Amino acid sequence: MIIWNPWHGCHKISEGCQHCYMYFLDGKRGIDTSKVYRTENFNLPVQRRRDGRFKLPSGMQLYVGLSTDFFVEEADEWREEAWRIIRQRPDIVFRLLTKRASRIKECLPKDWGYGYENVLLQVTTENQQRADERLPILLDIPAKHKGFMAAPFIGEVDAEKYLATSQIEEVLCGGENYDGARPCHYEWVKKLSDQCRNHDVTFDFIETGTVFVKEGKTYRIPDKRTQSLQAFKSGLSYKGKDIDFKLMNPEPGFFDMEAYTPFFREHCKTCGSRMTCNGCSSCGNCDNDYETDI
Repeated sequence: MIIWNPWHGCHKISEGCQHCYMYFLDGKRGIDTSKVYRTENFNLPVQRRRDGRFKLPSGMQLYVGLSTDFFVEEADEWREEAWRIIRQRPDIVFRLLTKRASRIKECLPKDWGYGYENVLLQVTTENQQRADERLPILLDIPAKHKGFMAAPFIGEVDAEKYLATSQIEEVLCGGENYDGARPCHYEWVKKLSDQCRNHDVTFDFIETGTVFVKEGKTYRIPDKRTQSLQAFKSGLSYKGKDIDFKLMNPEPGFFDMEAYTPFFREHCKTCGSRMTCNGCSSCGNCDNDYETDI
């Protein structure tokens, strides 16, 4: 998975943030996650090689802000420049994910119009309350591509009426991890999976989380590779209608849709994230042995 974090840090705003993985990981390194700062890789998408080519090739997808929230208030002074970078790479898909649905509209660039062809706008919906709060806002915003992520999945979500609008093109879900992880229930995942299948929307069950409940039995699965494997083995993920990203040439003589070829390892064949992953970034998370069959 290729990630672009233009800034790092965030402050908690809902129950889904209670056991935030970034707070956990930063805490182990003595970093205060509540302090938002601009990163050294702010201009990653437009960095070039010595021969003048972009380091990131055409046709790839970037997950944006997994160590922050793209619409966090503290980043207001940098966001317009980030939008400019996104405009400079119309040949790359930018996947934006936020819990701050209420801030999206005021933070869109002036030339947004009906949305950028290379941006997938997503909100998180950790339970029904947040789904009913954030999805209507998302659906009301003009955007070429929309989706949502039920993660950490800490409460059942009925998304039928939102999927019925035909605006949602992709749904991801996964359980919670690390200290104090709350349980994710198989029945919740299956219900959302079935609803996505009914509307031919891609559904990707990426991981079970540390505490997974199925048929009344609770499983503790601390290893993330095993979580991903079990999500894959569940058969709940579903490949729906393809998202038609109309990518464009960033500059004369550069564009080549075949330029990016994702690299996948052997473990990737049974990874829960495979369906929506952009290829291995050699993070090392798949090096642990498989455990705990469900």
